[in-house]
Amino acid sequence: MNSSTSPHATHSNGLAGLLQRLLRDNLLLLIARLGIASVFFLSGRTKVEGILTLTPGTYELFRSEYALPLVPPEIAAHMAAYAEHLFPILLVLGLATRMSALALFGMTLVIEIFVYPDAWPTHLTWAGLLLLLAAKGAGVWSLDRKIGWR
Repeated sequence: MNSSTSPHATHSNGLAGLLQRLLRDNLLLLIARLGIASVFFLSGRTKVEGILTLTPGTYELFRSEYALPLVPPEIAAHMAAYAEHLFPILLVLGLATRMSALALFGMTLVIEIFVYPDAWPTHLTWAGLLLLLAAKGAGVWSLDRKIGWR
């Protein structure tokens, strides 16, 4: 038997294949977590001064441009700013990943439906990353895995 017909010749078989798949899948999940977390966290930072003091401009934005039905602008502004800080941090840590991804997915739906419906290509990109994380979890490089949450 030559090396090309050996069961260990391909990377898709055996321990080498398993390690390759684990590295590839977990690297993709880590990149998804970091990528989508950065989008929301940086957006959150534009709404605050210091740690979490909302700017006057943030309130005005929620009164005029973001005007959501059913939620007063002052409450919506706080909810958005806190969510855009908390959930991305949890995603980076890989802690409560599925819940954080679903929360940001819900926020994405609200933005798409009520605020910027014409921005669907961007929102579809966000949704794809968030739904991947909600479905698969954070991967092995996460606090979820360290504490036994799958």
